[in-house]
Amino acid sequence: GCVPLVPLNQRVLDSGKETLRLRSMQTRVFDTADRERTLRDVVATLRDLDFTITKADLMLGVVSGTKQGMRITVTVSPRGSGQLVVRANAQQHMSPVEDPEAYQRFFAALEKAMFLTAHQVD
Repeated sequence: GCVPLVPLNQRVLDSGKETLRLRSMQTRVFDTADRERTLRDVVATLRDLDFTITKADLMLGVVSGTKQGMRITVTVSPRGSGQLVVRANAQQHMSPVEDPEAYQRFFAALEKAMFLTAHQVD
């Protein structure tokens, strides 16, 4: 039998929507320009969540950690002169984590560590 093919442009649009949805879960903006302190707070938060830190690079703004088959990479980058974008990208057994609750837990813990409120990216 023949399998109907979905037009390429439809698949690209669908994957784009899925990518935006995932990126929205993974990304928050904080009203601070202190990148070094934010990276230290990311490290502390990951440790509090029982991750073992495997990489922390201040120059690149990247922190990575692992725990029980899960790997997380958090990047911190400037947005304008007074904000930082924090993006967490998690994988469980080499598959992307798409559960919003996992990211919500991380950002809730990070907000407490930073004494700041995270904002959705607009």
